[in-house]
Amino acid sequence: MKKRKHFKIIDFHIHIGLKEHWNESLHRFLKSIPSEYYRLYHLMSDPSQFASYLKALGLEKAVILPEINPTTTGTVPNEFILDFAKADEIYVPFCTLNPSLSSNLLREFRRLIKMGARGIKLYPSYNHFYPQDSRLKNVYAEAQELRIPVLIHTGSSIFKGTKIKYADPIHLDDVAADFPDLLILMAHSGRGLWYEKAFFLSRLHPNLFMEISGLPPKNLLSYFPQLEKNSEKIVYGSDWPGLKSMKENLKAILELPLSEKTKRNILYENASSILAGKTHNSR
Repeated sequence: MKKRKHFKIIDFHIHIGLKEHWNESLHRFLKSIPSEYYRLYHLMSDPSQFASYLKALGLEKAVILPEINPTTTGTVPNEFILDFAKADEIYVPFCTLNPSLSSNLLREFRRLIKMGARGIKLYPSYNHFYPQDSRLKNVYAEAQELRIPVLIHTGSSIFKGTKIKYADPIHLDDVAADFPDLLILMAHSGRGLWYEKAFFLSRLHPNLFMEISGLPPKNLLSYFPQLEKNSEKIVYGSDWPGLKSMKENLKAILELPLSEKTKRNILYENASSILAGKTHNSR
């Protein structure tokens, strides 16, 4: 039997949250999948045990995400994520900002970076703002200067209260053009409505990347027929716990008919460069 090659893995999209952090609509969704979240809750609620679980799956780094989305999915405080990450070096904590709930976004962003945040996740369709909102310009400028990545939700979402118009990847054209050295990732790569647009924009802007969390691996080559040609602009994410099994998700990625180089780029190399403040071509 042919031995499977070993691939280093960075998961760029893991939601950490206790049961009480999330709204009932999110719990209904997780139970409908059904997600392994509840079966593994004893691990997830202990940062050290969850780190061991992730390492056993082959992960070297895991980007963990807060959310301040009280009207859609719930609230996982920035401080909770930053504290969770202290348990193990596998964790790469991101922060988040809700433009409607902070009077000084730049000051809050600087505070969170000083506390240890290594990136930022924004939820336009959950918090009802466009990514190119003028309130975020100083935040983007600061992230650009610090070479800190910005992960922005694009595409569909099923949660009550979501307004998908805010998640069109075309809005990131402005951001990528105005901040050409800002490292930007399109979470979910325009899921559902805008796959072609996300792919095109990632090819157009050197600083704009596709992130494929929340997409069934078996459908990736249908969504992106030219995926192999864009392998240096695509980053893996699981969107845990919004899937049945992280192990099966990774297995499905590894079984895709893609070159070894493409798999290494998607699973590790691109994310590693971005977290180091570089683009793939500048390594």
